[in-house]
Amino acid sequence: MSIKVIICLEYLRNIYRDLKSIFVIQRIQSIFLLLASGAFWSEFALPFATSEVASPGVLSDSVYNIQDSNVLLALTILGGLVTFGAIFLYNNRGLQKRLSYLGVVMAILLPLVAFLLIYNERTGEALGAVNDGLGIYPPIVALIFAALAGRAIAKDDKLVKSMDRLR
Repeated sequence: MSIKVIICLEYLRNIYRDLKSIFVIQRIQSIFLLLASGAFWSEFALPFATSEVASPGVLSDSVYNIQDSNVLLALTILGGLVTFGAIFLYNNRGLQKRLSYLGVVMAILLPLVAFLLIYNERTGEALGAVNDGLGIYPPIVALIFAALAGRAIAKDDKLVKSMDRLR
C-alpha cells in the first residue's frame, strides 16, 4: 500500500474514534430513559379509546386521545420532558434517579386519569360501546423503562460508592 493510502486510513480511523467517543452511550439507563420518553411521546399518535357513538365531551369525535383533556396533555408532555431531560443529568445521579421515579409516577397517573375521565363521561349518559385503543399501552411501557432506569441508576450509584470506599 502506498503511504497516501495509509495516511488516509489512519486519518479516517482517528475521525471514527473521535465520533465514537462523542456519540457513545455508555450507560444502559440512558437507553431506558430514552425509550420511556419515546413511549410518552407516542401518546400523541395513539388514541386511548374509541366509541361507536359520538357524544358531547371527550368523545365528541368518537376518539378519546390526550388532546381531549388538558390534564392528560400536561401529564404526557411533563412525563416525556422529565424522562428525556434525565438522560443528560448523568453527573447528578441522585436527581436523575428522582426524575426517573417521577416518570414512573406520571406513567401510573396517565392511564388512571384517562380512565377516570372516561368513567365520569360514561356515568352522565349512555355512550354505547367504548373500545380501548393502543394509547393505553405506552404508559405501561414508559413505567417499565423508567423503573428499569431508576434501578440501573441506583446500581450505578452503589458501584461508585463502593469504589470510593476502596480508595
